[in-house]
Amino acid sequence: MNRPILYELTRHAPFTMFGALTGIVIMAVLWNLPYKGAYDTFYVLHPAHVFLSALVTASMYKNYKCAVSSKRCNIAALVAIGFVGSIGIATLSDSLIPFLGEKLLGMPHAEAHIGFIEKPWLIIPLAGAGILVAYFRPRTRFPHAGHVLISTWASLFHILMAKGPGGGPFFFGAVFIFLFIAVWLPCCISDIVFPLLFVTKDDIKGRA
Repeated sequence: MNRPILYELTRHAPFTMFGALTGIVIMAVLWNLPYKGAYDTFYVLHPAHVFLSALVTASMYKNYKCAVSSKRCNIAALVAIGFVGSIGIATLSDSLIPFLGEKLLGMPHAEAHIGFIEKPWLIIPLAGAGILVAYFRPRTRFPHAGHVLISTWASLFHILMAKGPGGGPFFFGAVFIFLFIAVWLPCCISDIVFPLLFVTKDDIKGRA
């Protein structure tokens, strides 16, 4: 399992780097965006990220676990994996890692903004919707690409909420690094590594 995981992390690094670069361009263009604008945009992108993450995570599990026999398809496990893999890891990617970066860079308005705590009525149903779609029409490739970009932009607008009047090359370089880290590891873990932890060798052979 270690070799496929390393392969996937390496394969996704260039696209994640591209996503982080788009984030830096957006930050430069929207540098003077008011706090409320950044907050409202974050709460469009973060829920969309949760939906796509739930869709891909649950789809990955279903594609492997249910390939051999429907008897192996544990619905409760599918739902649990979809919720934990989306809400838990999307929170890490969009909120906690950016918040850590904001604190380290001394941004004056750094706050965690945990989506499922601040707006549970929005985040939890969207995770459920992603799982439901995955059960009937599992998809991984296109939703994963969209997941990476949307996660990058959600992390960016989290940072835009926290920034002060400063800036400069060091600041933008540091934000690029945090955007890359916030998306690369969590998104690959959420979409690929986490669901495959619950798949056996027989499931993989059956799908081959």
